[in-house]
Amino acid sequence: MPDCCGCGKIVDVAALQAKQRRVLRVVLAINLATFVMMAAAAWWSHSSSLLSGSLDNLGDALTYAISLVVVGASMQAKARVALLKGLLILGAAIAVAVQIGWRLTHPAVPLFEGMGIAGALNLAANGVCLWLLNPFRNGDVNMASAWECSRNDIFEGVAVLLAALAVWAFGAGWPDLLIAAALLVMFLRSALRVLRSAWREMRVQGSSSSA
Repeated sequence: MPDCCGCGKIVDVAALQAKQRRVLRVVLAINLATFVMMAAAAWWSHSSSLLSGSLDNLGDALTYAISLVVVGASMQAKARVALLKGLLILGAAIAVAVQIGWRLTHPAVPLFEGMGIAGALNLAANGVCLWLLNPFRNGDVNMASAWECSRNDIFEGVAVLLAALAVWAFGAGWPDLLIAAALLVMFLRSALRVLRSAWREMRVQGSSSSA
Protein backbone atom coordinates (compact mmCIF):
# COMPACT_ATOMS: atom_id res chain seq x y z
CA MET A 1 0.00 0.00 0.00
CA PRO A 2 2.77 2.50 0.81
CA ASP A 3 4.35 1.66 -2.56
CA CYS A 4 1.16 2.71 -4.34
CA CYS A 5 1.06 5.98 -2.43
CA GLY A 6 4.65 6.63 -3.39
CA CYS A 7 3.89 5.93 -7.05
CA GLY A 8 0.94 8.26 -6.90
CA LYS A 9 3.15 11.06 -5.61
CA ILE A 10 5.66 10.50 -8.40
CA VAL A 11 2.91 10.61 -11.02
CA ASP A 12 1.49 13.81 -9.50
CA VAL A 13 4.89 15.54 -9.51
CA ALA A 14 5.58 14.44 -13.07
CA ALA A 15 2.17 15.70 -14.22
CA LEU A 16 2.72 19.05 -12.48
CA GLN A 17 6.15 19.47 -14.06
CA ALA A 18 4.75 18.61 -17.49
CA LYS A 19 2.02 21.23 -17.03
CA GLN A 20 4.58 23.82 -15.94
CA ARG A 21 6.68 23.13 -19.04
CA ARG A 22 3.65 23.49 -21.35
CA VAL A 23 2.67 26.80 -19.79
CA LEU A 24 6.22 28.15 -19.91
CA ARG A 25 6.56 27.22 -23.60
CA VAL A 26 3.37 29.12 -24.43
CA VAL A 27 4.27 32.27 -22.47
CA LEU A 28 7.80 32.15 -23.92
CA ALA A 29 6.41 32.16 -27.47
CA ILE A 30 3.97 34.97 -26.64
CA ASN A 31 6.70 37.16 -25.14
CA LEU A 32 9.05 36.64 -28.08
CA ALA A 33 6.26 37.68 -30.46
CA THR A 34 5.30 40.73 -28.38
CA PHE A 35 8.95 41.77 -28.08
CA VAL A 36 9.30 41.92 -31.87
CA MET A 37 5.98 43.76 -32.22
CA MET A 38 6.75 46.27 -29.44
CA ALA A 39 10.30 46.94 -30.64
CA ALA A 40 9.06 47.68 -34.16
CA ALA A 41 6.27 49.90 -32.79
CA ALA A 42 8.73 51.73 -30.51
CA TRP A 43 11.03 52.47 -33.45
CA TRP A 44 8.13 53.67 -35.61
CA SER A 45 6.44 55.68 -32.84
CA HIS A 46 9.60 57.09 -31.20
CA SER A 47 8.21 55.98 -27.84
CA SER A 48 10.32 55.40 -24.74
CA SER A 49 7.51 53.63 -22.91
CA LEU A 50 7.03 51.21 -25.83
CA LEU A 51 10.77 50.51 -25.92
CA SER A 52 10.66 49.90 -22.17
CA GLY A 53 7.87 47.42 -22.72
CA SER A 54 9.72 45.66 -25.52
CA LEU A 55 12.85 45.28 -23.38
CA ASP A 56 10.67 43.94 -20.58
CA ASN A 57 9.16 41.36 -22.94
CA LEU A 58 12.63 40.28 -24.07
CA GLY A 59 13.74 39.93 -20.47
CA ASP A 60 10.60 37.94 -19.69
CA ALA A 61 11.22 35.64 -22.66
CA LEU A 62 14.70 34.92 -21.31
CA THR A 63 13.20 34.42 -17.85
CA TYR A 64 10.64 31.91 -19.11
CA ALA A 65 13.31 30.06 -21.11
CA ILE A 66 15.45 29.74 -17.99
CA SER A 67 12.43 28.70 -15.92
CA LEU A 68 11.66 26.00 -18.48
CA VAL A 69 15.17 24.59 -18.17
CA VAL A 70 15.02 24.21 -14.38
CA VAL A 71 11.55 22.69 -14.05
CA GLY A 72 12.16 19.55 -11.98
CA ALA A 73 15.56 20.76 -10.77
CA SER A 74 16.53 21.10 -7.12
CA MET A 75 15.25 24.02 -5.05
CA GLN A 76 18.80 25.32 -4.75
CA ALA A 77 19.14 25.39 -8.55
CA LYS A 78 15.77 27.15 -8.85
CA ALA A 79 16.83 29.73 -6.28
CA ARG A 80 20.01 30.45 -8.25
CA VAL A 81 17.98 30.85 -11.43
CA ALA A 82 15.55 33.17 -9.63
CA LEU A 83 18.58 35.25 -8.66
CA LEU A 84 19.50 35.46 -12.34
CA LYS A 85 15.92 36.51 -13.16
CA GLY A 86 16.17 39.34 -10.67
CA LEU A 87 19.37 40.49 -12.35
CA LEU A 88 17.64 40.37 -15.75
CA ILE A 89 14.84 42.60 -14.45
CA LEU A 90 17.49 44.92 -13.04
CA GLY A 91 19.19 44.95 -16.45
CA ALA A 92 15.91 45.96 -18.07
CA ALA A 93 15.60 48.80 -15.57
CA ILE A 94 19.08 50.04 -16.46
CA ALA A 95 18.24 49.89 -20.18
CA VAL A 96 15.08 51.93 -19.56
CA ALA A 97 17.10 54.51 -17.61
CA VAL A 98 19.56 54.83 -20.49
CA GLN A 99 16.69 55.23 -22.97
CA ILE A 100 15.07 57.94 -20.83
CA GLY A 101 18.37 59.80 -20.64
CA TRP A 102 18.81 59.61 -24.41
CA ARG A 103 15.26 60.81 -25.06
CA LEU A 104 15.73 63.76 -22.72
CA THR A 105 18.60 64.93 -24.89
CA HIS A 106 16.74 64.11 -28.13
CA PRO A 107 13.12 65.20 -27.44
CA ALA A 108 10.35 64.11 -29.78
CA VAL A 109 6.57 63.72 -29.70
CA PRO A 110 5.70 60.02 -30.09
CA LEU A 111 2.97 58.80 -32.44
CA PHE A 112 0.12 58.04 -30.08
CA GLU A 113 -1.66 55.86 -32.68
CA GLY A 114 1.24 53.40 -32.79
CA MET A 115 1.56 53.49 -29.02
CA GLY A 116 -2.12 52.77 -28.52
CA ILE A 117 -2.36 49.88 -30.97
CA ALA A 118 0.86 48.23 -29.79
CA GLY A 119 -0.04 48.82 -26.14
CA ALA A 120 -3.48 47.23 -26.54
CA LEU A 121 -2.08 44.16 -28.31
CA ASN A 122 0.64 43.82 -25.70
CA LEU A 123 -1.81 44.13 -22.81
CA ALA A 124 -4.05 41.42 -24.29
CA ALA A 125 -1.09 39.08 -24.77
CA ASN A 126 0.16 39.75 -21.24
CA GLY A 127 -3.30 39.06 -19.86
CA VAL A 128 -3.20 35.60 -21.42
CA CYS A 129 0.26 34.98 -19.92
CA LEU A 130 -0.84 36.04 -16.43
CA TRP A 131 -3.93 33.84 -16.66
CA LEU A 132 -1.79 30.85 -17.64
CA LEU A 133 0.74 31.43 -14.85
CA ASN A 134 -1.73 32.36 -12.12
CA PRO A 135 -2.21 28.78 -10.82
CA PHE A 136 1.54 28.70 -10.06
CA ARG A 137 1.81 32.09 -8.32
CA ASN A 138 2.26 30.47 -4.88
CA GLY A 139 4.39 27.58 -6.11
CA ASP A 140 8.16 27.19 -5.92
CA VAL A 141 10.49 30.15 -6.35
CA ASN A 142 10.96 29.34 -10.04
CA MET A 143 7.29 29.61 -11.05
CA ALA A 144 6.52 32.35 -8.53
CA SER A 145 9.21 34.58 -10.07
CA ALA A 146 7.83 33.84 -13.56
CA TRP A 147 4.39 34.94 -12.35
CA GLU A 148 5.97 38.09 -10.90
CA CYS A 149 7.36 38.98 -14.32
CA SER A 150 3.96 38.43 -15.94
CA ARG A 151 2.19 40.60 -13.38
CA ASN A 152 4.66 43.40 -14.12
CA ASP A 153 3.70 43.11 -17.78
CA ILE A 154 0.06 43.91 -16.96
CA PHE A 155 1.07 47.12 -15.18
CA GLU A 156 3.41 47.95 -18.05
CA GLY A 157 0.64 47.38 -20.63
CA VAL A 158 -1.80 49.64 -18.81
CA ALA A 159 0.91 52.27 -18.37
CA VAL A 160 1.70 52.34 -22.09
CA LEU A 161 -1.97 52.85 -22.94
CA LEU A 162 -2.16 55.71 -20.44
CA ALA A 163 0.95 57.22 -22.01
CA ALA A 164 -0.60 57.02 -25.47
CA LEU A 165 -3.78 58.71 -24.20
CA ALA A 166 -1.79 61.47 -22.48
CA VAL A 167 0.40 62.07 -25.55
CA TRP A 168 -2.77 62.47 -27.61
CA ALA A 169 -4.41 64.75 -25.03
CA PHE A 170 -1.43 67.05 -24.46
CA GLY A 171 0.30 66.78 -27.84
CA ALA A 172 3.65 66.47 -26.06
CA GLY A 173 6.30 63.86 -25.37
CA TRP A 174 6.61 64.28 -21.60
CA PRO A 175 3.80 61.80 -20.71
CA ASP A 176 5.74 59.10 -22.57
CA LEU A 177 8.86 59.87 -20.54
CA LEU A 178 6.84 60.06 -17.32
CA ILE A 179 5.38 56.59 -17.88
CA ALA A 180 8.82 55.25 -18.82
CA ALA A 181 10.15 56.63 -15.52
CA ALA A 182 7.28 54.97 -13.62
CA LEU A 183 8.09 51.66 -15.34
CA LEU A 184 11.71 52.12 -14.31
CA VAL A 185 10.66 52.37 -10.66
CA MET A 186 8.43 49.30 -11.04
CA PHE A 187 11.25 47.26 -12.58
CA LEU A 188 13.61 48.24 -9.77
CA ARG A 189 11.11 47.28 -7.07
CA SER A 190 10.33 43.98 -8.79
CA ALA A 191 14.03 43.18 -9.19
CA LEU A 192 14.57 43.76 -5.47
CA ARG A 193 11.63 41.51 -4.55
CA VAL A 194 12.84 38.65 -6.77
CA LEU A 195 16.44 39.04 -5.61
CA ARG A 196 15.43 39.05 -1.93
CA SER A 197 13.24 35.97 -2.40
CA ALA A 198 15.96 34.12 -4.31
CA TRP A 199 18.64 35.03 -1.78
CA ARG A 200 16.42 33.93 1.11
CA GLU A 201 15.71 30.60 -0.61
CA MET A 202 19.41 30.07 -1.33
CA ARG A 203 20.24 30.62 2.34
CA VAL A 204 17.54 28.18 3.42
CA GLN A 205 18.75 25.52 0.98
CA GLY A 206 22.37 26.17 1.98
CA SER A 207 21.49 25.69 5.63
CA SER A 208 19.57 22.49 4.87
CA SER A 209 22.45 20.96 2.88
CA SER A 210 25.01 21.79 5.55
CA ALA A 211 22.87 20.42 8.39
